Order: sequence, then C-alpha cells, then structure tokens
Amino acid sequence: MMLSSLLTALAALTTTVFSAPLTSRALADLDLVVLQFALTLEHLENVFYKQALQKFTEKDFTDAGFDKNYFNNLKFIAQDEEAHVVVLTQEILAAGAKPVESCEYNFGKALDDVKSFVSLGSVLEGVGVSAYSGSAPAIESKDLLTAAAAILVAEGLHQGIQRQGLQQVASANIVGTPASPTAIFTLASAFIGKCPSTNMALPFTAFPTLTTPQTGAVAPNATAMFSVGGAVAEPFFMTFVSGIDTISVPGKNENGMLTAQIPAKTQGQTYAFVTKEAAKGAIRDSQVLFGPAILEVTADAPTFDLTIQ
Repeated sequence: MMLSSLLTALAALTTTVFSAPLTSRALADLDLVVLQFALTLEHLENVFYKQALQKFTEKDFTDAGFDKNYFNNLKFIAQDEEAHVVVLTQEILAAGAKPVESCEYNFGKALDDVKSFVSLGSVLEGVGVSAYSGSAPAIESKDLLTAAAAILVAEGLHQGIQRQGLQQVASANIVGTPASPTAIFTLASAFIGKCPSTNMALPFTAFPTLTTPQTGAVAPNATAMFSVGGAVAEPFFMTFVSGIDTISVPGKNENGMLTAQIPAKTQGQTYAFVTKEAAKGAIRDSQVLFGPAILEVTADAPTFDLTIQ
C-alpha cells in the first residue's frame, strides 16, 4: 500500500483533512533525504528479520524459551518491515527519484542463536523509534510527517514485542528516545557493508565509535564503562539520552577506560555519548566526540497516584 493510500486511510479514521496526496506534489530536497534515510534503515531491518527466519524455525524459538505467540508476532514484524520497504520505495519513485537499494550487511554474532537475534532485534527496533522521532523536526511536508508518525507507532510496537520476549519492561520509559540522524547513521553503519554504487549518498558522517564492555541490563546510579579508539583528555562529559531527558555527567579516564555514573533518570534503551561540554537540553552533533553506545538501564518500579481527580 502506497503512502498516499495510508494517508487516505488515516484521514478516514480521523477528523484531519489532508490536502493533495503526498505523491502528487514535489517533495522538498530535505524530505527526500529523510525518505531515503528511512528506506536505508528499513532495508537493514527487513534483511535482518528475513535472514533470521530463513535460519531459525519455530522449534528453535520454543527451545530457546520463546512461546508460539512470540514467534507468530515475529512473523508479523517481518511482514511490517517488508511493507515499510515497499511503501518508501514507491513514494521515492513517485517523487521522481531513485530509491536506495539493499546493501550487504554484517550482523556479527546476532544470528548465531535465537537469544542473540532477539536481543539485537530489540535494539534495532529501538533505533527505529529514535530515527523516526529524531527526524521529525527536519520534515517539511505535514503529510510525510503524519506518515512517519504512523510508521513510528509500528516500530514502537515491534520494540515492545521484542522487549517482552526478553522479559524486559516493554514500556521502560514514558516516551521514546529521539536521536539525531547522525547518531542513527553511526549506529546503522556498524551493520552496513558494501552498498550499490547507484545508491544516493546520504549527507551524514558517522561519529567516532564508542563501545561498552557491559552486557545485559545495568542499574541507574551504577558506574558505566566505555572505550574509544582514540585519546580522550579530561575534562570531558558522558552525556546520556533517555526518553526526552539529556543528562551530562563528568567523565573519568581510568587507564584508557572511560567511566561515569549512570544518571538516576535514565530508563530502558539509553544512548551514551562522549561530549566536550555538558549538553543543555537536546544534544547537538557539534558537541559529540564519540558515540553513541547503547545501554539497557533497568526501569524503576512504577509509581502512580490511584486518586481519581
């Protein structure tokens, strides 16, 4: 189903009156970049799920502790990712441009076993949420913005399914975590190998790599450890982005290992950056020295007021 058809369906369900379909108007140059960037990410997810379903059977998942309901949901996720590729491809063609094609990918050890696949699947879906929400300010077309928001919802549902499969809190943060296109490009580049020479060159340069030796969930206020491929002199800051919170704390360089205390307000999938100054509000690309690395931060027990106002 083309994006314009999706918009028509949305219009029928809401009181919003859309103007002419997206495909009937020339897209702004920046909007076309957003579409090509989104398609680049959707290709990655599409191939990731197809490779997994080619390798692993339903029995492989149940033997690994995942139930049949999870496996059924997984097939719907794969269907969604394929559909996202089709939708974005059709829209770029309708705008008179050549869509980027699928590349060669290296998912490392993530396809060695079911648990590793689900773990990376959860991370990639979180990155998808961050990509669509982080790109929103750059989108000029209101129709395209609405369509991106609709796909964002699907990515969030996928992330929730993967997180539940891992016995994590599905909604560990009250909101998703937006990230800049450069940060998302940096994360995606780790899995992307050779691409067709005819693909549009995206206007992003990956940040220098930041890694963490920590696996599994870490607690708020715990010490996080990171390493980089270059020298980092103090003073520097570790800046954590979680939901709509961006929090910078002083970092330490301990014999080449960078350390910092994880802020108490971080929960769920969290991005960590080395920055040259403390971020105030949203983090700016110009502040970033290395990153992002991804941490899973344990969510606090839920608290709420049962009083009905």
